[in-house]
Amino acid sequence: MSKSRIVLALLVSVIITAALAAQGMRGVTPVAPGQECPPGTTETRPGNCQAPTEPAPSILDYRPRSTLVTAEHLVPKAKFPAIDVHGHPGNLTTPEAINRMTAVMDSLNLKVMLVAENVSGARLTSTLAAINASPYKERFRVLAGIDFRNVGPDWGARAAAQLEADIKAGAIGVGEVGKQFGLRTTKPDGSRLKVDEPQLDPLWEAFARLDVPAFIHTAEPQEFFQLQDFKNERWLELSLFADRRNNQPGQVTFEQLITERNNVFRKHPKTRFVAAHFGWHANDLARAAKMLDEFPNVTIEAGAILYDLGRQPRAAREFFIKYADRIMFGKDSFQPNEYPYYWRVFETADEYFDYYRDYHAFWKLYGMSLPDEVLKKVYYKTALKVFKGLPQSGWPQ
Repeated sequence: MSKSRIVLALLVSVIITAALAAQGMRGVTPVAPGQECPPGTTETRPGNCQAPTEPAPSILDYRPRSTLVTAEHLVPKAKFPAIDVHGHPGNLTTPEAINRMTAVMDSLNLKVMLVAENVSGARLTSTLAAINASPYKERFRVLAGIDFRNVGPDWGARAAAQLEADIKAGAIGVGEVGKQFGLRTTKPDGSRLKVDEPQLDPLWEAFARLDVPAFIHTAEPQEFFQLQDFKNERWLELSLFADRRNNQPGQVTFEQLITERNNVFRKHPKTRFVAAHFGWHANDLARAAKMLDEFPNVTIEAGAILYDLGRQPRAAREFFIKYADRIMFGKDSFQPNEYPYYWRVFETADEYFDYYRDYHAFWKLYGMSLPDEVLKKVYYKTALKVFKGLPQSGWPQ
């Protein structure tokens, strides 16, 4: 914009400010077109910013009640039996714990949970033994784990051997390979262990040989890598949880982690990968589609990204219909009262309803109203194909 036009715009703002002041709207600050209002003010008219006359509440205390009257269709139980491929149920090594967990799963129509605690060796076998001794052994399947410490020249062969032993013991895959992998895990020399480290290749090849999937969590939400200012959607979460701030100098970037992950997908086309949390692309469905189109060996799960799906229901619905054979239901944190939010977003056309955690999302959710056949694929059919060790009988056709 030319200098003369800026001067003209400011002159107009001054005139408008004077007019507003005459109407009783004092304390107005003019701004040039495209300029943001100063802190503590908001735009009340084009080119004019004003501070509230009352003290502004904090981000924690402002909780407006909606006056919108809409239809409500609460969904306490999934319409079809569901498999949670991203389960973190905690300790399942006692009959009491297994009984309690099964009762809660029944209340949600959660038929099977994949225990994704990333455990191996003795911890894995003790969990498997407890589940197999239970009358509910068909309600759970267990994933093995990978220890990425001390990666060296012979690490890949040792890790592959441990993986094979864990699969023989009864694990049906590996996961969840946690977010520290690639982000903070280091090699013996102190340098960052990259996701596409060549020394890991024997492990990825072992997955293909054993025909079991690798369930990996790479990076974190993109906002966690951005400047923690008042434009960051996740400011409150980052302020509450300092360990989620990945924007410090010298830290690996979101794009670098995604590049490394995709290098692994590309280099090992015969290995089946499950990208946790939609690969952290639920906020960019075009990018999620590109990933699935480029890598036919990859599937995704919907754990902990409902806040992004529910604010773009039409685009998300189209995405789920197109890629239903590549999407699985997963929840992540086991909080029973949160599952019905997933059922409601997936199954209804409800509008403008609350999400379950304010610090995740300040916006409302909308239902996607998925067709029954898509629900069946997301809830169980896709998982049955990806995790071949799941119980294969007793499911609706």
